[in-house]
Amino acid sequence: MLMSGFNSLIGLLFIAMLVFAAVALVFAALAREDAYRAADKQSKPFWLIILGVTVVVDLFLPMLFLQIAGLIATIVFMVDVRPALRQVSGGGRGPRGSSSDGPYGPYNGGR
Repeated sequence: MLMSGFNSLIGLLFIAMLVFAAVALVFAALAREDAYRAADKQSKPFWLIILGVTVVVDLFLPMLFLQIAGLIATIVFMVDVRPALRQVSGGGRGPRGSSSDGPYGPYNGGR
């Protein structure tokens, strides 16, 4: 009984890794090619290949070390590359946000 619960948990983790990689692949595909160059990141085809291979490995090859390598690549894309692409593309905080905004509104210097 304990092993079936453990296998269910591992299965859910594998599904979560697959979904995470698929979402990252969609974000990579939707970003403009010139945004990658402007953000000084690897090229769009590079990230599409890396994330595409990660999705394929997560779907068809249950090899843990390959899945962990793909998870690391996905995390790097989501934490480093995607925010840089959003910054370059102007997809930041929206029309009302600015660099001096805090969590409760604009910072006014203590006045």
